[in-house]
Amino acid sequence: MEKIKEILNTQFHYNENIFISVKTIIIVVVAILIIGFLLNVFRKILTRKLPEEDKLKFVSIFSFVKWFIYVLVFLFTLNESGVQLTALFAASAALLIGIGLALQTLFQDIISGIFILMDQSAHVGDIIEIEGKIGRVEEIRLRTTRTLTADNKVLIIPNHLYLTNSLYNWTQNGSATRESVSVGVAYGSDVQLVKKLLLQAARENPKVIKYPEPAVLFTEFADSSLNFRLVFTLEDSFNARFPQSEIRFEIDRLFREHNIKIPFPQREIYVHQENK
Repeated sequence: MEKIKEILNTQFHYNENIFISVKTIIIVVVAILIIGFLLNVFRKILTRKLPEEDKLKFVSIFSFVKWFIYVLVFLFTLNESGVQLTALFAASAALLIGIGLALQTLFQDIISGIFILMDQSAHVGDIIEIEGKIGRVEEIRLRTTRTLTADNKVLIIPNHLYLTNSLYNWTQNGSATRESVSVGVAYGSDVQLVKKLLLQAARENPKVIKYPEPAVLFTEFADSSLNFRLVFTLEDSFNARFPQSEIRFEIDRLFREHNIKIPFPQREIYVHQENK
C-alpha cells in the first residue's frame, strides 16, 4: 500500500513552482472519461425523440460544446489537484504564443465551424458548392465539413474556406433546382422548330418535373452558330448530370430526325505563292 502511495505521489518537476504528480494525471484522465460518458448519455437522452434531420444538427453543435467542456474540466481538475495554473501559464507563455501562431488555421477552422452552425449557411443533407467542389454535407465536424460527391467520394472541406470563399447552397431553398443544357445550331435553321424540339426533349424526360415548365432561351448569334439554352427543373439536383446527358442524347436524335445541323468551327486557309 505504501508503495502505491509513493507511486501516486511521485512528482514531475518543471521548476520549483511548476510540478505535477501521477495522482493528478490519473484524476484528470478519470474526470475526462466520466464527463465524456455523462455527456454521451445526456446527448442520447436529448436526441432520442428528435427527427433524424434535427438530430444530426444537434450532434454537430454538441461536438463543439463537448470539447469546450473538456477544456474546462481539464483546467478545473488541475487547479483542484494543486497544480499552479498561473505559474504554468506564465512559464509557457512563449511556447503558447508559438503554438498559437502554428495553429492559426486550426483555430480559424474551429471558429468557422461555429459560425456555420450559428448563421445556418449549411446543414447536414444540404448540397453545397465551394471552390468548384460539389458535395452533399454528411457531417459538420469541429475542424472540417465532411461531404459526399456525386461519385460517392468523400470530400473533406476545411471550415475556414466558408469565410474566405463564396458558398453556393443548392438546396437551402428546397430540393428542386433549375438546370440547363446548351446547344448551337447552324445559321438558316428554323428557330421555332429548334425551340419545339428542345422543349420536347425536356418534357419527355421522366426526371424533369412539370412545374415550372421547361423554357428555351435564344442566347447568342455566335460566329458559326445560333446558340440556345434549354432550362428545366429537377428534383434531384445532386445527380443532374444524368438527366442532362439523357436530354442531350434526345436532342441529338431529334435534330438528326428533322435535319437540323449542329455546326462546328471551320476555317478556310488560303496559300499564296509568289511567282519567282
